[in-house]
Amino acid sequence: MAVSRLVSQEISGRLPWRPGVSIGETLAEERQRAGLSVTHVSLQTRIRETVIRGMEADDFSFCGGNFYARGHIRSVSRVIGIDPEPLVAEFDATHGGAPQPVSAVSAFEPEQPVAFRERRAPNWSAAMALALAFVVVYGVVQVIGHDGGGERRTAQQVAGTPAPAAPAPSASPESSDPVAAAPRTKVEVQVAAKRTTWLNAQDDKGRTLFSGMLNKGDVKDWTAKKRIRLVIGVGGSVDLTVNGKELGSPGEGGGVQRLSFDRNDPEPA
Repeated sequence: MAVSRLVSQEISGRLPWRPGVSIGETLAEERQRAGLSVTHVSLQTRIRETVIRGMEADDFSFCGGNFYARGHIRSVSRVIGIDPEPLVAEFDATHGGAPQPVSAVSAFEPEQPVAFRERRAPNWSAAMALALAFVVVYGVVQVIGHDGGGERRTAQQVAGTPAPAAPAPSASPESSDPVAAAPRTKVEVQVAAKRTTWLNAQDDKGRTLFSGMLNKGDVKDWTAKKRIRLVIGVGGSVDLTVNGKELGSPGEGGGVQRLSFDRNDPEPA
């Protein structure tokens, strides 16, 4: 089957990859031969144009890692009509090889042995001493309290004056203003993907919270002290919830969306 497929590609003159020709050159030549622009490929694959141009220049750093780079090669190859597997094999050969399977034993085996502390019998002597000390302190407090109360009552009887009645607590007027909400101490953002898109999230210190592809149905939650910045590859591709309030799908039908949220967002109406 592989031989017949190779023969059919040779007859049509569209070999997916030739020795001495890089992956990027192959993708660019086959895209042009298929009569497609970078924009057309971007719309059909949902991959940003800058990423596709980088791939055609053999720069896969915009892909977000080898895992996503393999997926982008497959997506672009299918759109321009070539077999992606030779290109993926060439990518693995030049970028450290294909990922090796991990056995269940090695995945769950700890790298260092876990030290268990020896269980010791409870120290009943110390517990009894502590309880006895508590009883003594409680008894002294009760005796002092009762004596003080008797002295106060005797003084009131000698003086012959009734104890003043405690004033009744005045009812505080009902306030019509709503109770002020406590100020937020962090910003919370939730993203729910409506379709496949690329997304990058960073906190106020520039640390990356997430960078990669989201598939339809994926949900991600992030928190930060002051601010969260988002870069969404396709407008309207995700539903946003910021600090517990749903904001819908920003940039519906648009291109790349750059958003920023702090602890006070969304602004009150």
